[in-house]
Amino acid sequence: MEEIYLDNSSTTRPYPEVIDFMGTALDKNFGNPSSLHQKGIEAEKLVEEARRRIASFFTDREDEIYFTSGGTEANNLAVKGAALRNRNRGNHLITSQVEHPSVLNCFRYLEQEEGFSVDYLPVDNRGFVDPEQVKKLVKKETIMVSIMHVNNEIGTVQPLEEVGPLVKDANPSILFHVDAVQSFARMALDINSWQADLVSCSGHKIHGPRGAGCLWAKKGTLLQPLFHGGGQERELRPGTENVPAIAGFGLAAKLTGESRQRKAAALGSLKLSFYQALENSGVELYVNGPLPENGAVHIINISFPGLPSEVLLHSLEERGIFASSGSACHSRKPEPSHILQTLGLSEERLQSALRFSFSFYNSEQEMEFAAAQIAEAVRELKSIFNP
Repeated sequence: MEEIYLDNSSTTRPYPEVIDFMGTALDKNFGNPSSLHQKGIEAEKLVEEARRRIASFFTDREDEIYFTSGGTEANNLAVKGAALRNRNRGNHLITSQVEHPSVLNCFRYLEQEEGFSVDYLPVDNRGFVDPEQVKKLVKKETIMVSIMHVNNEIGTVQPLEEVGPLVKDANPSILFHVDAVQSFARMALDINSWQADLVSCSGHKIHGPRGAGCLWAKKGTLLQPLFHGGGQERELRPGTENVPAIAGFGLAAKLTGESRQRKAAALGSLKLSFYQALENSGVELYVNGPLPENGAVHIINISFPGLPSEVLLHSLEERGIFASSGSACHSRKPEPSHILQTLGLSEERLQSALRFSFSFYNSEQEMEFAAAQIAEAVRELKSIFNP
């Protein structure tokens, strides 16, 4: 049976080159990067090569890249680290209601355990924040704003080029953090127009390994470490570096970033082909979030009213099609996604939503086949659930 993987927002299939590169690092470059002997120097070279590759997506300043265990740790370091280190300047924070749990739960912790005041921005029915609303929430006590670039469940691309300047116009000392886990290397990160100070990234979303991510922190941005140990990562993220994962992350970033515009156009074409084939099948469906021609090129969220998403997911898996009912960090919980709830969807659409996310490992033929199989599964299940 042919397998079609459409859950690339959860994790991606690593490049063969990355797998080989990491295998060599595990086998040959196993030294501790802090060691002064040749094996340590060889391992350190791999880490610094990865740092240079990641820095090329930002300012080319390698001393602004801090490796972490992934996007979650990068978000924690950015949000908690910035808030706790800069609380002498104020205690007010701003984020949106549709952030990833690794951001939202940081703000809830800071609010409930550390005494910070937090405003959670609402979004419209397509998942967009209103930049003017951000500006209205800024106070004298505001020290940080955190807005994601691409939403992981519905693909909304936030207008950061409007949000960032409005924040900085209100108060240049406010730190602006961006969760770019879903867009790093896939899309241009225009940190200058965003006027960003902190950007979080992850390796396994771009055909790299799990266990490696990074935080870009603009020179001069003050952060408090989350834990303490040795002097690795300029004493901001201690612990012996995961050399194979970091090396694989760096190579994956390089490979994903090559011919980015061409790849983005190809992904957008796949998404539209998939949606149009589903629409032409005649099954009832609704798009949640941005319209198919808008939003991120690799994500679309669709409700099939009358069918529980979990039931449809299992039916699709039996047909060799792998999708998701939402964020992988949320999909095992029984309640509907907080992101979809924020959009104001009906209960029927909340309970029947699936996310499909694509990579260039997918093909046009797969899109046609997957859409046909989904339509067939929907009709078959509706005959059971709604005879």
